[in-house]
Amino acid sequence: MAATVASNPGPVPVPGNPGMAQDPNSTPIAARMDAGGGASQQQQQEGQGGQDAGPRVPPQHQRVKLSDFSLVRTLGTGTFARVCLVRPAVGSEEDKEKVFALKILRKTEVIKLKQVDHVRDERRILSDVAGHPFITRLITTFSDFDSLYMLLDYIPGGELFSYLRRHRRFPEEWAQFYSAEIVLVLEFLHEHQGGVAYRDLKPENLLLDGQGHVKLVDFGFAKRLGSKDDRPVETYTLCGTPEYLAPEVIQNKGHTTAVDWIIEKPVLFPQEPPVSPNAQHIIRSFCTVDRSRRLGNISGGSQQVKAHPFFQDIDWQALYRRQVRPPIEPNVRYPGDAQCFDVYPEDDGKREPYTESMISQFDHLFDSF
Repeated sequence: MAATVASNPGPVPVPGNPGMAQDPNSTPIAARMDAGGGASQQQQQEGQGGQDAGPRVPPQHQRVKLSDFSLVRTLGTGTFARVCLVRPAVGSEEDKEKVFALKILRKTEVIKLKQVDHVRDERRILSDVAGHPFITRLITTFSDFDSLYMLLDYIPGGELFSYLRRHRRFPEEWAQFYSAEIVLVLEFLHEHQGGVAYRDLKPENLLLDGQGHVKLVDFGFAKRLGSKDDRPVETYTLCGTPEYLAPEVIQNKGHTTAVDWIIEKPVLFPQEPPVSPNAQHIIRSFCTVDRSRRLGNISGGSQQVKAHPFFQDIDWQALYRRQVRPPIEPNVRYPGDAQCFDVYPEDDGKREPYTESMISQFDHLFDSF
């Protein structure tokens, strides 16, 4: 029930070692998530004849399973996914102090919402980009009868959107810092990862780590576009968040990685406090509807963005090495502290069944998990 290891963050404790008792103060995540719906489908399978009652999982994918983790709380929810803060349910006391983010995707919802390709792309791209200082790190993926799981590093600082909402407006120096870290992410995705278009860039998908650096999360709409004849390949999928869609996506004209550089609508600059000429110019350069003239997509790519006068005080090497002190340091009291995230209702266990027809038609597409 386990799958692809994208990086080596240290061991994830697994059951089966003698002397490793389950933490009596934590609740196994499988039990918590099925509390509203009786026995889990995996348990029902076992009670109805074991392996013959459902799809067999290859032995090499059985190293990690849901019961290896205990649920702490839900960090966020989406249309077909839920992200939970979890810790190992077994292992030494030191192991049990580790925390992770577990993204849970229901196969039935993924199929009904026609997100199978997006989920497969997300797993593949997250595996490829693991290790970048400003991108969330995929540790491993695994699956069971009706769900897919992505185990990620836990980023405790919460959404950049929450801080922007609290402050209402960032000082220009703060905006310069966060946008510079985002530029480094887009440079990496577009120019060093075969033309990966992220396609859902927004403050809600930018988390702050414990020191205050940006971490880009949720690659559910990311796609590797590649190039042909030295030109970026276009795609026509309508996806993203409506408030942040690029004009070419809305108009179905075909889009490239240029969608990640657009600011979604014209900006009116306030008189007080004043906005510097450099800031106004770079914002207008990103607002260009004609993508052939859009900063970041013109000749020179991200280097043209980094050379803009708005970033003249940025030491790009030091920034990449995380040697520049962030303007906001989140109030993280301990490694598993989740106070920077909103509170969400926990999973009630109710879900549509993963039917035999779905299994026969789609389950092979989830083999990589």
